[in-house]
Amino acid sequence: MKIANQWEDYEIIDMANGEKLERWKNIFLIRPDPQIIWNQKSFPEKWNKADAIYNRSKTGGGNWKYNKNIPEIWQIKYKELTFNVKPMGFKHTGVFPEQAVNWDWMMEKIKMQTRQIKVLNLFAYTGGATLACLSAGASVCHVDSSKGMIAWAKENVASSNLKDRQVRYIVDDVIKFVNREIRRENKYDAIIMDPPSYGRGTNGEVWKFEENIYELVELCMKLLSDNPLFVLINSYTTGISSKVLEDVLKLNIQKKYKGQFGAGEIGLPMSKKDLILPCGIYARWEK
Repeated sequence: MKIANQWEDYEIIDMANGEKLERWKNIFLIRPDPQIIWNQKSFPEKWNKADAIYNRSKTGGGNWKYNKNIPEIWQIKYKELTFNVKPMGFKHTGVFPEQAVNWDWMMEKIKMQTRQIKVLNLFAYTGGATLACLSAGASVCHVDSSKGMIAWAKENVASSNLKDRQVRYIVDDVIKFVNREIRRENKYDAIIMDPPSYGRGTNGEVWKFEENIYELVELCMKLLSDNPLFVLINSYTTGISSKVLEDVLKLNIQKKYKGQFGAGEIGLPMSKKDLILPCGIYARWEK
């Protein structure tokens, strides 16, 4: 497992009863997590610090309960990257801290190059990977079907002082956009994708991970340049093994390119305790 352990503005303080107590700079949140199946709190006295709690509804969804007045938006930093944090529906904050392990890997790969790297970021959300790649010197095409997420990504880029970098924002269904890029004969040196388990495109197109991921990877192979740098798939879809994602990459990439494959879990450490919270899976290929 690759562990995101280089944060200063974020930490998991405790985990118990299906919930995690987190610090986001100077704001403390309690959010649910199905991986936390034990009831024992390691630091019970610290749970009273929570500024807000996300309570799940038995009928689906949920809502935030605020114990104190907190800003609607505040900022946290990861190394040179700045993120705008906003408590939103379905427990999210706009930042997935565990992804820092992937950001570090991408930044290192890009910084080692002496050429301009062109990156395609699919299901790009609020732009964590986009920030990482831009900061390392790449140009990025940022694609998401949500106008709200695109606007948020632009805010993060501006907050990270990266507005002068080469970035293109596209509001579109991912598969439709990839097909158009194939027809335009556009090429990319690196492709990142973070597809949801289920989603809808800009015009109601249905995305189902198990049914559509192979097709998408197959299409993306037509967008890779003659000298590609990497391909990364990240997933939170339960029931799918990281080895399956690796196999999907192998079946497509090995037809044309040589390189190394890897797959596994990513996770977050709990402070002052030898516990790790699993947070998702990844598979990647690198030249």
